[in-house]
Amino acid sequence: MTELWRLGALEIASAIRNRETTSRAVLDALRARIEEVNGHLNAVVARLDDSATAAATAADRAVAEGAPLGPLHGVPVTVKENIDVAGCATTHGAAAFSQALAPLDAPIVERLRAAGAIPFARTNMPDFGVRAHTDSSLHGRTRNPWHPAVTAGGSSGGEASAIASGMSPLGVGNDVGGSVREPANRCGIVAVKPSTGVVPHATSIPPEEALITYQLMLAQGVLGRRVADVRAGLLAVAGPHPRDPLALPVTLTDPGPGARLRIAVAAEPAGCDVDPAIAAAVRATADRLAAAGHLVEEAAPTGYERTVDLWAALVMNDFRVLLPALEGVLGAGSKAYLTYAQELVPPADTAAVTMLHLERHAAELRWHRFLSDWDVLLTPAGATPPPEHDADIASLDGLRAALDLLRPLLPANLLGLPAAVVPCGAAYGLPVGAQFTARRFGDLTALAAAQAVEDACGVVTPVDPVRSDDARG
Repeated sequence: MTELWRLGALEIASAIRNRETTSRAVLDALRARIEEVNGHLNAVVARLDDSATAAATAADRAVAEGAPLGPLHGVPVTVKENIDVAGCATTHGAAAFSQALAPLDAPIVERLRAAGAIPFARTNMPDFGVRAHTDSSLHGRTRNPWHPAVTAGGSSGGEASAIASGMSPLGVGNDVGGSVREPANRCGIVAVKPSTGVVPHATSIPPEEALITYQLMLAQGVLGRRVADVRAGLLAVAGPHPRDPLALPVTLTDPGPGARLRIAVAAEPAGCDVDPAIAAAVRATADRLAAAGHLVEEAAPTGYERTVDLWAALVMNDFRVLLPALEGVLGAGSKAYLTYAQELVPPADTAAVTMLHLERHAAELRWHRFLSDWDVLLTPAGATPPPEHDADIASLDGLRAALDLLRPLLPANLLGLPAAVVPCGAAYGLPVGAQFTARRFGDLTALAAAQAVEDACGVVTPVDPVRSDDARG
């Protein structure tokens, strides 16, 4: 039988359900994998050994007794450190929050448990998620398993690195500026940023209130190595919740097996300086999808480049309000990032912010109409290969380049749209991700397109971490 740590989440659930293995055995295999590779990667930053062992024992007992089993029964999962797990610290990657113990599970963790999953470890992130590099003032730097000198992405870089290297089959993070999809792209795994309102969010760690841009743009997402696992995770955690007034009673609909998708392709979206090798990988993906029978044409919404600038202006306007409070808790890297960001994005007065929100809604209308004609928009998940560690805080130009590489990801945040990332090829020995953005609440359509790519290109992880400075060839 395949080594247990190599299995996907649904494969694990099936093996447990069919008594081919046990939850305890899977948990032990994943712990052994953590012992083997995490010392190099620093992706897992806390283990929940006692509670996970008890939950796995209970899961095996349920199988033996013939009890009803959830879709993720007995599957160990990881959780980013800014998502509440009862009895654990919600650190946000910051030393100042190292003892911020959560009394309750976040809704997404509560839902995972209800589906049978077992939170067994926490994963690394940059301080308060403000960088696209994962380097925490509390836990240190996370490495990319494909190349130790380049970033694993952020802010859910610990999740992506852990999943890509076989330490976890499935995990959850969050995304307000590509923070689930960007590290998935860097590490060669699958992720979905759901439509705003599809997955509930709440915290018991102050502050419970969210910035305006977070109310509009933040989504709790799912990461895994296989599209089917991410889809199962999304369906397990979606739906309204009494702790989140913004969570909606949406019924997600699937295009169905064998559906012929209408796919618009923008391998080099306006305003995005896409590396030629990455653009070539996306175009090759489009060709495969056309060969599989989907309708594929080059097209993109008008004003694409302006949506990126709107995102930056609105998010930074909100962050400026918080900067005095964050000053005492941010690590040096995140402080440098925000210092440069303030230089790049000028402040806006009340009238200017009102106009930005009007522009945002105009963009929302354009994209809604465009995605009424197309099921999904295919773009790169990142404009350039992953940069070296700390390139984003080395200089003002370094931050500008870091933001430029995120540009294909940001329209989905600005407009609250679902977007899925899936590996589609390689460039310079590193994975390349394709991104599918769908109309609001077309989350399963985005994942159906991702599944079509996975069917054509295969699954590229888990991998053994590269420990030298040589890129994987």
